[in-house]
Amino acid sequence: MTANPFLSPSELPYRLPDFAAVREEHFLPAFEQGVAEHLAEVDAIARDPEPATFDNTIAALERSGATLRRVEVVLHTLTGSDASDGIREIEKEIAPRSTRHRDAISLNRDLWARIQQVSTDDPQEAWLLERYRLDFVKAGADLGEDEQERLRELNARLAELGTEFSRNVVRATGESALVTTDVSDLDGLDEARLGAIKQGDEYVLPLLNTTVQPALAQLTNRATRERLYTLSAERAPENLEIGARMAELRAERARLLGYSDHAAYKVADQTAKTVEAVEERLGQLVGPARRNVEKEAEALAEYAGHDIEPWDWPYYTEQVRKARYDFDESVLRPYFELGRVIEDGVLHAATLLYGVTFTERPDLKGYHPDMRVWEVFDGDGTALGLFLLDPYARPTKRGGAWMHNLVDQSFLLDERPVVVNNLNVAKPVSGPTLLTFDEVETAFHEFGHALHGLLSAVRFPRVEGTSVPRDFVEFPSQVNEMWALWPEVLSHYARHHETGEPVPAELVERLTAASQFNQGVGTFEYLGAALLDWAWHRLAPGETVEDPAAFEARALEAAGVLHPLVRPRYRSTYFQHIFSDDGYSAGYYSYVWSEVLDAESVDWFKEHGGLTRAGGDSFREKVLSRGGSVDPMEAVTDFLGREPGMGPLLTRKGLN
Repeated sequence: MTANPFLSPSELPYRLPDFAAVREEHFLPAFEQGVAEHLAEVDAIARDPEPATFDNTIAALERSGATLRRVEVVLHTLTGSDASDGIREIEKEIAPRSTRHRDAISLNRDLWARIQQVSTDDPQEAWLLERYRLDFVKAGADLGEDEQERLRELNARLAELGTEFSRNVVRATGESALVTTDVSDLDGLDEARLGAIKQGDEYVLPLLNTTVQPALAQLTNRATRERLYTLSAERAPENLEIGARMAELRAERARLLGYSDHAAYKVADQTAKTVEAVEERLGQLVGPARRNVEKEAEALAEYAGHDIEPWDWPYYTEQVRKARYDFDESVLRPYFELGRVIEDGVLHAATLLYGVTFTERPDLKGYHPDMRVWEVFDGDGTALGLFLLDPYARPTKRGGAWMHNLVDQSFLLDERPVVVNNLNVAKPVSGPTLLTFDEVETAFHEFGHALHGLLSAVRFPRVEGTSVPRDFVEFPSQVNEMWALWPEVLSHYARHHETGEPVPAELVERLTAASQFNQGVGTFEYLGAALLDWAWHRLAPGETVEDPAAFEARALEAAGVLHPLVRPRYRSTYFQHIFSDDGYSAGYYSYVWSEVLDAESVDWFKEHGGLTRAGGDSFREKVLSRGGSVDPMEAVTDFLGREPGMGPLLTRKGLN
């Protein structure tokens, strides 16, 4: 056990986990020791004979669980980003035990009684104290013995089902890849893409975790498009029953905790506060988005000369975009080489805005050879933390793009942030990695999350940068997307990978002109997913779903987002956001909630000089550095100098 790397803090800079030293056999022993240590620490806090104070209770809880935290963060990282069969089995075993452990703490009556006795006059401490109290109430601390026992059963079962759902998605996404030996089936894909997906005599086109696959916009063969779309939309059918059962169990848990349904339970500690507020905001978008979808469908059918099907929409969108705006997005790819986009675009923009600088550390390694590591410094030379990038898709990695912390920033624990950005770019067999503009925007988006972690300046790990309500966490990342096309940034990174020539201004103008085209369908796909999530989690306690497929269709129809040509961005069977864990359950609405704040903030930057250190410093001071240590809506209102409204978002999407 002395050789187990989890049992002591990493000796690498910034306590970066030593992935090279980690073996699968290390996880379970370290997890068990971590649980035992944490329970002992919590028991000592709960039974402390001294009067309860903030330091000996709340701050002590913040310091506890170090070994367990080291184990779980590495397991979570590998499960999402580089999961072997062994790691998936370990996750399957540990997930329900982690849930039981969290319950053992949240339902500890002595600890809860002590937390209720704590008082403090310090504003930061008072805010954290209220977060703890709400956490414990929502976790069932006030329930009776029988109710707490049932809650433990529900939480354990939900953890098991969530793990099973995730495993099914990963497996089905791999098995549902489009496979062909006839390259003519893939006409429309460029040589680089074909080379990247060639495996022996076969071409294997993998799926992303969305209904609409990017290749649908390029494939000229209609039968291939239909096949790819069907593989995507119909994958993992066994997850329908799992998702329905999870929704039923969540509804039961919500009633146990005193809420009308799971949505009401989840939104209680979000910035939205009430289900009515969420439904009002989503409802404001449905009508305008649907009207735009109908107009777009007419334009596409007229261009095609025949009725179109869902798998035709992306293809004819690109054809109409080319015809109407004389714009072919593929001509931009030679100007978006991955390394240059990251270093001369994403990181450069952060330097201009916030004064932070980045030094690559090839001596430091992540969990995969394709990763890169940078040390981050503030404008005065102070070391801030580490930024890791994992850019490529692979069979052991889940779909999508995301950011997470390996180490949380905290003055209390004297820890500086270590953050990871995950992308899912296809890795070429040889030559440069050239990105689509969507992938460029995604890189800027995810680094917005990274900045939220890297620029955090709080005392307590519970409220570090990204520990904000789910419907606020996307706000800084969406703001960061604006710099992708900002002239001063674009001219620095968008250069032809062979000639070094800057991207022609006319191409950028056409991209900008074409950007609002098809906004109706993009918004409609998102709303379909958000309202599907909402329907599953407005399920009444005791209500059962006999036919999950029919439930999905009825829910979309009732919300006004059932359309023969536009399915939700995620269907129930692969909607990992809401079923793999509690994360985004009843919270997928948060993207549009955050986008309201984002659109207002983009206008603010434009009104205040655009990309300036003064603007960046204000955003950093009032939003990014505060993390979850203040009321997030008060922080953004302080930054904007006004209450945010819907107008800028509707204008951005062409929906007003």
